[in-house]
Amino acid sequence: MIIMTLLLRDLNTIIRTILILFILIDASNSQVSFSKCLNCPSSSKIPTPSPHFTIRAGRSINEPALIDETMREDDIEQICIIGSGNWGSAIATILGRSAARLPFCNDEVRMWVFEEEVSLPSEESNDVPAKKANLSDVINSRHENIKYLPGVKLPTNVKAIPDLKEACLNATLLVFVLPHQFLPKLMPIIRASVHPSRCRGVSLIKGLGFDKRTKLPVLISQSISIGIGGGFCCGALMGANVANEVAMGRMCESTLACDYGNDEVNERTRQIFDERLNFRVARIGDVAGAEACGALKNVIALGAGFIDGLKLGGNTKAALLRVGLLEMAKFCKIFFEGVESGTFMESCGMADLITTCYGGRNRKCAEVFAKLRLQDGSSDTFDPEECNRLWSKIEN
Repeated sequence: MIIMTLLLRDLNTIIRTILILFILIDASNSQVSFSKCLNCPSSSKIPTPSPHFTIRAGRSINEPALIDETMREDDIEQICIIGSGNWGSAIATILGRSAARLPFCNDEVRMWVFEEEVSLPSEESNDVPAKKANLSDVINSRHENIKYLPGVKLPTNVKAIPDLKEACLNATLLVFVLPHQFLPKLMPIIRASVHPSRCRGVSLIKGLGFDKRTKLPVLISQSISIGIGGGFCCGALMGANVANEVAMGRMCESTLACDYGNDEVNERTRQIFDERLNFRVARIGDVAGAEACGALKNVIALGAGFIDGLKLGGNTKAALLRVGLLEMAKFCKIFFEGVESGTFMESCGMADLITTCYGGRNRKCAEVFAKLRLQDGSSDTFDPEECNRLWSKIEN
């Protein structure tokens, strides 16, 4: 098998090969238009600081700003989560508690749910047919996403809403956490529903889009900014954040990459995501570097899975992680402007890479793939269709 042979010979070659395949395969499926890779459009609609707030001069980017708790109604944040899968429901536990705690947030956190019918757990015998109900109704009545995050209670102020227009109505902070291929058809509804001047976004989507014409990578956050238009600015939250562990309150760190052109708004956004005891959020301005790391670490995780499947040991995996991080940095600086070296030492860089290469889904699938290939006595050459079938079987 070609990839396994390269892996054994030269770690640099395998990582470069996987990155190239990643670009070429995904580019053909992209529906995102390319724009110059900037963090945000230049004409942001975020307002200038309100006189009700004071920012300390000379503080570092991670030092909290001083925010006055005296609020006008126009200053209150309305949070809307776009997506309700495993990660969307997990982050809802954080955002729900933050909204209830922070004086500048509306208590209610809206979560848009793609409506589907689910089977309710039954305490009766297996012979009794399971009752059916809409997922949004189940979330609102049981405060639990029984399909995508079973066993975890959501805060009671998180409201599941199947109507996207209603969920986004006058929202000032949109949290995007759904497969990026669904975004284009949602944009017109979102654009018409959110607060007309104060709304901004944070993407939790780990992936990259590609321009059909140039084949160059495009940030998902940039695609969101362009899709909503009107100067909408979108940042990204990336880090070593396994959804189930976040939902269970296990301590972790995350990186908020954003620059809304206003220190007060930046700090508000960080505080909304931050829980000091179990979800510690640091802010940086490098949206491109943080977001690209969230996509590329999955590529390196494939190599980690192949190493585990071939039983090459911890030393080889450590070498892969070291070289992989350097390759990620090189990729980011080639394709995006303003990428900072320090980004790769944040949770969105090194920490996320480590977590994904030891426990991520891509690593697990790649390990099983390599083991199965070895078991059937396959040679170094392989049929792409056969490998696609095997990979699909493993994923499902």
